[in-house]
Amino acid sequence: MNGLSTAYNTAVDDLITRILSESHTVAIVGLSPDPERDSYEVAAYLQAHGYRIIPVNPNAAEILGERSYADLRSIPERIDLVDVFRRPAATPEIAEAAVAIGAKALWLQIDIVNDQAAVIARAGGVDVVMDRCIMIEHRERFGPRL
Repeated sequence: MNGLSTAYNTAVDDLITRILSESHTVAIVGLSPDPERDSYEVAAYLQAHGYRIIPVNPNAAEILGERSYADLRSIPERIDLVDVFRRPAATPEIAEAAVAIGAKALWLQIDIVNDQAAVIARAGGVDVVMDRCIMIEHRERFGPRL
């Protein structure tokens, strides 16, 4: 592995650690009320580890005991991190909303990559992580229990 790759991986690892450490309120776009779905498992994990989760799903009134909102702009409180479980094509609009609400970070889950969304978010001062599972990354850094 060359020095550039090592430096890049270290920078990404540091970014992920900082996001996970500094974020407290996480809006989860595409959170399903179905306990069998990955989004539900990830949200329940984050909730169990002290994060305040806010579901973003226009088809659900409440998920995991939290009121669900139709979109990011409808949420009346400050959001630190926007975690996304939507198709890559939907992410540029989500990135625009993340910038508009003043989120600190945009996290696209495994298999969700969209360079346009990343450019929009970064141009708006929002950190970006793509193609990573927030639950896996949290477990690697902080263990299964806090």
